[in-house]
Amino acid sequence: MAELSYPFDADNANGGSSVVSQTQWQSMAVNWTSDRIDFPLTSTTYSGDDLPFSATITGRTVTVSPGSAWVGGFYYKVTEPMTFTISANGTSKGRKDLIVLRADMARAAVNMTVVEGSPASTPVEPQPTRKVGSVWEMAIQAIDVPANNGTVTALRRGPFPMPAPVAFPWNAGDSSTLLPRGAFTYDLDNNGGDSQWEAFNGRDGWLLTRHFGKSRTYTPSTLYVQSGIPTANRRGRWRWIAPNTFWFSVTIVNDFEDKGIAVTGSNWRAAVTLPQNSNPKAIQTVHGYLSNPNSSGGLPNMMSVTATTQPGSNILFLHCPNPTTTKEGLDGLRQFPARSTFSISGTLEGNEFSE
Repeated sequence: MAELSYPFDADNANGGSSVVSQTQWQSMAVNWTSDRIDFPLTSTTYSGDDLPFSATITGRTVTVSPGSAWVGGFYYKVTEPMTFTISANGTSKGRKDLIVLRADMARAAVNMTVVEGSPASTPVEPQPTRKVGSVWEMAIQAIDVPANNGTVTALRRGPFPMPAPVAFPWNAGDSSTLLPRGAFTYDLDNNGGDSQWEAFNGRDGWLLTRHFGKSRTYTPSTLYVQSGIPTANRRGRWRWIAPNTFWFSVTIVNDFEDKGIAVTGSNWRAAVTLPQNSNPKAIQTVHGYLSNPNSSGGLPNMMSVTATTQPGSNILFLHCPNPTTTKEGLDGLRQFPARSTFSISGTLEGNEFSE
């Protein structure tokens, strides 16, 4: 019959079947879940012995602790430690072996076994076999077998599950803190009150990782200079693009025909505000430009601007080349000249972890 479907209550003339073979089961089950150790990582820290399928080594004897796992669509559980003897390596080249959980259709079982690698100048771990209806392997430990029968060591390779991502229509921030460690959360903003975003509840706490949809707007302020630039002429956009990392852009338009917005008092450089505080551990630098078509204020008609953060704050200081000679290096940008437009954008590390 050309059409097959399963499992149903009873076999029928429409191609439905009530019983599936182990290969048919595997073909379905590998789509339901990936290979993984059945142990959610809900704590912030673990020692090696806390986790299933941990390895201890005495000489060339490797003992693997009990555990459970999904392998190639089948569930596996071992309740007692498993012990293996790693083959000697008297050659002048190293070797890497794998301890795997192997689902073997010919044996109709999942068993733990060692897959031996080949000695090589730069040894590599054998690739697990993954073939539906035949042999499907999941690595749980890599065994380093040095040349000349050196000391054998083990490295963990088994994958663990993560909490499934979830979405909230609103109130996602507070709701996300109640989820297990390692959970990703999505705010779908179904009430239209804010942006759509993704967050992660990890070891360092809950953190918004990125915004979706349109970038957010904000109104940057000009600092240490005279007031007078209208709100509509101070335009900013921003978004979180990665954990604790934000992109921003600022445009300041001084459309007075005869008035530069100059620094006040003893201030020697202008500044603008960022949408978020920058990281306090380092000074960060971004670059912009000043379009000054009338060469107002004794400045060129086009000038590059170098901006530096005030660490731990939302202040971005502005600097420009000395307008008289390049030998003088950078000066503080002392004004937004008449009929000029200042633009800057970049990516900065924030301070969401309150470092």
